[in-house]
Amino acid sequence: MKQMDIVVLAGGLSPERDVSFVTGREVSKALRGKGHRVLMTDLFLGFGKEGELPDDVFERSEELSYKADFIPETAPDLDAVRASREDQSPSLFGPNVIAVCRKADIVFMALHGASGEDGRIQAAFDLYGIRYTGSGYLSSAISMDKGVAKSFMTHAGVPVPEGIVIRWYEDAKERIHKEMQLPYVIKPLSGGSSIGVSIVREESELEPALAEAKKWDREFIVERYIKAREFAVCVIRGEALPVIEIAPKTGFYDYKNKYKAGSTVETCPADIPEEKTKEMQRYACLTAGALGLHTYSRMDFLMDDEGRIYCLEANTLPGMTPTSLIPQEAAAEGVSFPDLCEKLIEVSLEEK
Repeated sequence: MKQMDIVVLAGGLSPERDVSFVTGREVSKALRGKGHRVLMTDLFLGFGKEGELPDDVFERSEELSYKADFIPETAPDLDAVRASREDQSPSLFGPNVIAVCRKADIVFMALHGASGEDGRIQAAFDLYGIRYTGSGYLSSAISMDKGVAKSFMTHAGVPVPEGIVIRWYEDAKERIHKEMQLPYVIKPLSGGSSIGVSIVREESELEPALAEAKKWDREFIVERYIKAREFAVCVIRGEALPVIEIAPKTGFYDYKNKYKAGSTVETCPADIPEEKTKEMQRYACLTAGALGLHTYSRMDFLMDDEGRIYCLEANTLPGMTPTSLIPQEAAAEGVSFPDLCEKLIEVSLEEK
């Protein structure tokens, strides 16, 4: 690949803000190692003063890049992030973000969660003619709404956990009492990294679980709890990578277990029968096709003791942190992390 000027876009106002910075840091390091000029910037905070973009921004890209350190064990205080912005603009785009993205050959989307995976940024970039990695605005928006995505998946023949979607105008407790039986899982309708997710095993846990979900979204999904092993499958241009199993040492695969090193045992390729590997990979490809995820994506799965497989959700911008799954799956096929980063750029450019 020829040398490129690349913006790695991270941060924003998602609860997964801190995760995205570490994805951005790792991707920036890998692409610089491949000879590219890479500027990492915060979607919301930007850099400098609006309209004062240096002409030599890519010559000084490493110096001007946002510096990321580690992922805290708790989600960020987004009100504090908003208060820290100097211009106090309500725009999701910080100073000079659009300008520097327009100068780049491509924007590597290191964003996670809302304001990154929900299609709004992609739609704006399409209007500006900015090229970016990952899926387009419509497939991103469909995938972000877990209720809408599940309907697409079901129509495509992909098995999903039974459940209900609670919209903002509904009485949540009344619907849950009427239509669900304990135990069940409550999670925000949009978002990821298991933020706001609760397993409700007793009636007394319902109220706290609803309160936690409502911190992050005014709509949420309630699904039957399935005691099962957890897996993930990444799909790049319609081809599934090896299946990876995720086994948290304690609890379930929550925010802490996802990003704290040593909290989870990950096995790739997963130690499951070959027919189950092929079945899960087939469902992953079906999901990607049904949702229009033509570049790359990651699907999360459960498999119970009877061997029944359920697809939980699709991730349109999978994490690229040191503990993330897609780099481990690629490594199982002999693809290095820097080569993976370039491959994701290549497949994205083919679609844009």
